[in-house]
Amino acid sequence: MNVTGTDRIRGGVFTVPPDRLEAATLALAAAITGGTVHLDGFPPAAFPDGLVSVFADAGIQLDPLDGGTAVSTPAGPRPVQMATGPHPGFPTDVQPQLAAFLTQSEGTSRIDERIYTQHDTHLQALATFGAAVNATGSVITVRGRSALTGVGVAGEDIRAVTALVIAALAAEGTSTIRGMYHLRRGYGSLLPKLAVLGAHLTIDQE
Repeated sequence: MNVTGTDRIRGGVFTVPPDRLEAATLALAAAITGGTVHLDGFPPAAFPDGLVSVFADAGIQLDPLDGGTAVSTPAGPRPVQMATGPHPGFPTDVQPQLAAFLTQSEGTSRIDERIYTQHDTHLQALATFGAAVNATGSVITVRGRSALTGVGVAGEDIRAVTALVIAALAAEGTSTIRGMYHLRRGYGSLLPKLAVLGAHLTIDQE
């Protein structure tokens, strides 16, 4: 890319696009609990094509509604065979959350992590919940359906912590998740939004 400087910059108007990673995370949080959510101001077209395709394969339905998206899983979670990829492929930063969701599908899912091959820091903690997950090279295998149980776990990065929050929503009992400061770096108000949707959360400062 070449940039040529100028001595004058004119004003302009630019619309900040909605955060597709947060929208996908909220969609997966609703889907893992069998619930529905309306993503206001976020139309289905704002999701990458690769994410829409994988969500459809996984049983997650995205329908346009009043300028936003209605998310539901009418037939429940389904296992998938998929790979992450550059935009407009499936985002690597939604892969951990998807893995948590797939623990509730009947069958075996395989995720080929082609962008960030070390994006597996969530697997050990998911296993602590009771999930049957493992990684061989860049391929993550999720065998479901797993009965998740509330536990004490720690997340090592933003997406890992987010995946653990999603798993905790589907777990039986109370979970304590450490490392939430990672999540606050990547999401401005994810936990309050989940609370509005009905999640029972208590937030302590670490």
